[in-house]
Parts: sequence; structure tokens; C-alpha cells
Amino acid sequence: MNLEPLKLSDLIRRYHLRPQKSLGQNFLADHNTLLKIVRDSGVDMDDEVLEIGAGIGSLTRVLATNAKKVVAVEIDRHLFPVLKAVTQPFPNIQLVQGDILKIPITDLVEQGGYKVVANIPYYISSALIRYLLESEVRPDRIVFTMQREVAERITNADQKMSLLSLSVQIFGKATITSHIPASCFIPEPNVDSSVLVIDLFPEPVLQQSDIDLLFKLAHAAFNQKRKMLRSSLKAILGRGADSVVDILEQAGISSQERPEALALEDWVRLTKVVREKAVL
Repeated sequence: MNLEPLKLSDLIRRYHLRPQKSLGQNFLADHNTLLKIVRDSGVDMDDEVLEIGAGIGSLTRVLATNAKKVVAVEIDRHLFPVLKAVTQPFPNIQLVQGDILKIPITDLVEQGGYKVVANIPYYISSALIRYLLESEVRPDRIVFTMQREVAERITNADQKMSLLSLSVQIFGKATITSHIPASCFIPEPNVDSSVLVIDLFPEPVLQQSDIDLLFKLAHAAFNQKRKMLRSSLKAILGRGADSVVDILEQAGISSQERPEALALEDWVRLTKVVREKAVL
């Protein structure tokens, strides 16, 4: 199908749309950038794609010309008339109106191995990433267009670990494939965006019980990230026979470090020590 670019400004006027700042609605208007996102996603005609935040269908249409099926989820019911009109020519698109965080993934896809493609606002990025990574049926690739600063934080561009980057590294490998200037969006946001690709491992680096334990430790540490680990972890590790300092030393970690300095391997060792000692 010869796909003509959508005229977003005309659609917004025709349907009297007012992009909702509270929902982070910035519609990607540059057709070449849409094509590049789909190329970066690696989507082909054998793939089932879950698109989150379909908006008014700009990316949905491009995905549909490259994928076997596209399940497009949009939370804003006011966008549905234009979304239906724009995607009507594509029989392989299934539209779903609702909040992705409240919809079981199994209601949208039947089995794992699908791809996720989404243009997501900052406020939902952490919750959505965890939701997808820990879902019952997991994708094999996640492609997010997101705030550049957040994407760089996830990939540890500044050499500092964050809770979000730690979450991703347990389940897969993240890379930034391109950057998108704010001028490519309507309305134009205050920041540039990046395309983040997360390729999931066949299995997480830890079993689920240890992942839960690791996150208990990580949440405690990052909630007081300016403090040294000997202080931030004291509340949850200070009740056993071993002191927090002893536990950290047994894991090969200096008690004077802060959580952002630890690598994934450090968190894995700490989790194993804590589990063996049944401290939590």
C-alpha cells in the first residue's frame, strides 16, 4: 500500500481536537521519523504488534503496512472518532479504548513474542516498563519514543544507575537508536525525544522470587539515593545478626557506596547474600 502522510493539523482542526497536556499528548507529525521508528522496531509481516498510545493513528497506519496485526490501545476516548476514521482502511488493526495499565496483557495478545511500539509520556514510563517486563506473556522487543533524558537514564548514558535502568537490565538490553527533535511533534514539547529499543532476554537474570527481593533492596536504597548504602539499607537489613556493613562486605560492596554507583552484578550478589541469610 502506498501510504500517504497524514495531515495532522487538518485532522486536529476537523475533529476539534485539543491535545491533553495531562496525558502527555504530543502527536508525531514527521512521516520520515515514523518510518524510521518502524524500521528500528524490526517489525515484519510475521509480527503481532501492541501499540500503546495510538493517538490519532499516525504510527498505527505505518505499523499496519509492515505487521501481521496491530492491537492499538488509546486511553483518550475523545480521540477515537479520528482514530477509527484514519485506521478504517486497515483490516489488520484492532482498536482498544482504555488504560493499558488496567488491561490484562492476555486480553490483548494471546502469546509471548510480540513487539511493543509506543510513544509514551514521562509520567507513565516507569510503571509501563515494569508492567510490560513483568507481564504474564512478555514481548521480545519494546520500542519506546520517549523523553530523551529518560531514555539516556535507562541506558546509563551518565554512568549512573537508576531504579528504572536497573529494572530494564534485569530483563533485557536497552539501546537508543535515534533522537527526535521537538519540532517533529504537534504540539511541540519542551524537550527532545529518543527512540529506545529494549531487546528482552529469553529469561530474566534472576528468578521471580529473587527479583522481588532485589526490588525491595533497590527501592529502599534509591528512596534515599543521596545516602550511603550503610544508612539507606539499615531499615530493612539492620535486624539480623550481621550488620548492614557485614552483609554488604559479603556481597563485595563498599558500605560507603551510593545506589547509583552499583552495577547490576552488585545487586545480584547482594540479593543472593540476603536470601541466604534470610534477613528479609
